Amino acid sequence: MFQSKIAGIGYYVPKNVYSNNDLKRFMDTSDEWIQERTGIKERRYADRLEETTTTMGIEAAKVAIERAGTTAEEIDFIIFATLSPDYYFPGCGVLLQREMGMKEVGALDIRNQCSGFVYALSVADQFIKTGMYKNILVVGSEKHSFALDYSTRGRAVSVIFGDGAGAVVLQSTTEAGKGILSTHLHADGADAEKLAMYYPGASGGKWLDNKPQWPEQELGGMLMTAEMLEDGTAFPYMDGQTVFKKAVVKFPEVIQEALLKNDLRTTDIDMLVPHQANLRISQFVQKTLGLPDEKVFNNIQRYGNTTAASVPIALCEAWEEGKIKAGDLVCLAAFGAGFTWGSALIRW
Repeated sequence: MFQSKIAGIGYYVPKNVYSNNDLKRFMDTSDEWIQERTGIKERRYADRLEETTTTMGIEAAKVAIERAGTTAEEIDFIIFATLSPDYYFPGCGVLLQREMGMKEVGALDIRNQCSGFVYALSVADQFIKTGMYKNILVVGSEKHSFALDYSTRGRAVSVIFGDGAGAVVLQSTTEAGKGILSTHLHADGADAEKLAMYYPGASGGKWLDNKPQWPEQELGGMLMTAEMLEDGTAFPYMDGQTVFKKAVVKFPEVIQEALLKNDLRTTDIDMLVPHQANLRISQFVQKTLGLPDEKVFNNIQRYGNTTAASVPIALCEAWEEGKIKAGDLVCLAAFGAGFTWGSALIRW
């Protein structure tokens, strides 16, 4: 059985920078309020008319493919993770395939929100290990800015998210102890509605008491109404306290699971790259694990939460800055809506 390695990595963020003070034009907020709760100072927003989730993913993919020493024509499988696709269907994977002029290879879309990239990496790892594919492009890309509630009512969610994309090319390696050592995936749908966007969807709304709640609408549950925009149900919902409490437990658990699987300890980690959900969560996890600042990489201050794109963007920046070197033990971890969470342990 082969081992898989990250042969190339790249990222892309839009040029439009929106600081916390810029958001004051739309809502009652302040730089101090946002930083205190999230650690975020600014985020990037894609050009509304010219950039999409797919186009940003393409830009990140181009860099990753070049750094891997391969070409788009040699990619033999695509995995695209996002919660903000260009279309409700088809997925972004086939759009990227078309625009990059790739062969008629398989394209798989992953819908695991903030855990999307870790899930996608795990799937790609299995394909490489079995020898089914040799060059897999894994992309995490998000365009949140087009679907957020920029009123004071929605500020608890809208100030957190930003746009961007990250990508890696996975290839096989025969070097013992190199590449992806293991991945670990989990989910628990008990609190699915605590972090969700209810529309569009076949149920047309929330599930209560294990039953979908259908709005009283003449045309059925898929109809978007003015009332949904007015009361905020058309926008993403998050119970921040519930998410925080669950994340700070599951993050350390899944990291320790990966270390135990490989007979390693926390002190063996050279770099932890957590999903950039909230700087307070990352700091809590860092303290729980007893890791020094130089072993944890955070960039949420500059980009906000880019969900499926956050791990590859942060991983790429850490590598570009020389904070990840050959032979380093790198741990990736994520927690997000679903709830879903996962980790990957990599010998760089």
